[in-house]
Amino acid sequence: MALKVYRPTSPGRRGMTSSTFEEITKTKPEKSLLLPLKKKAGRNAQGRITVRHRGGGAKRRLRIIDFKRDKFGVPGRVAAIEYDPNRSARIALIYYIDGEKRYILAPLGLNVGNIIKSGSDAEIRPGNTLPLKLIPSGTQIHNIELQKGRGGQLVRSAGAAAQLMAKEGEYALVRLPSNEVRRVRSDCLATIGQIGNIDHQNISLGKAGRNRWLGWRPTVRGSAMSPRDHPHGGGEGRSPIGMPGPKTPWGKPALGYRTRKRKPSDRMIVKQRGK
Repeated sequence: MALKVYRPTSPGRRGMTSSTFEEITKTKPEKSLLLPLKKKAGRNAQGRITVRHRGGGAKRRLRIIDFKRDKFGVPGRVAAIEYDPNRSARIALIYYIDGEKRYILAPLGLNVGNIIKSGSDAEIRPGNTLPLKLIPSGTQIHNIELQKGRGGQLVRSAGAAAQLMAKEGEYALVRLPSNEVRRVRSDCLATIGQIGNIDHQNISLGKAGRNRWLGWRPTVRGSAMSPRDHPHGGGEGRSPIGMPGPKTPWGKPALGYRTRKRKPSDRMIVKQRGK
């Protein structure tokens, strides 16, 4: 999982880095686990843009990932480590002994030929999935469920890992990568280990075109727009925005303004991130 550094043969190559993909063992995906993926370009079901600066990009197909890890007691062998264009983490192709094939998120240290297992009788080693109540305190975990049987929702990106801090009755205390400490029901599942591809955060795109390949369109400054398009717009030449603090395109304060609504799950937060 090293990085490839390019020679500065052009301005775009100068400072550009990419993954060496040395951990990838299979280049073509498993056909039975593929689905077509239509691009939405940031639009919702009504056709309105709800996420700006999205569109274009390379054509992709969806890999069906097993976030539930519900093949309890059935061992599986790691057949390959593959690239997934839809996520930062690598994925592992698993051949189970009953003949079924599934993709899972590939943790650090999981290699081709390793055996993985889900359930209460699984060992504490990378790639195995157990209920939180059976995992020793201090263990690094990922792909954590918030509701039993719903599948992992937390800690799924490259290099991420949470830590199981303690157990209190029906709940376990988990420290997330954001340093938030949260209660999770102890019968929810989690997978042992840190997610692989840990050098992903160190990749430098190097040029704007590479961002377009990923489906990101250019971002324009609000002060370069007209008043009808942005609160910062208008004025002759380069002028101050004319307000005490910056605002979003929809007129909300952009700095220091709390955007998180009150959620029922707030009571599960023991320590908020950043504090």
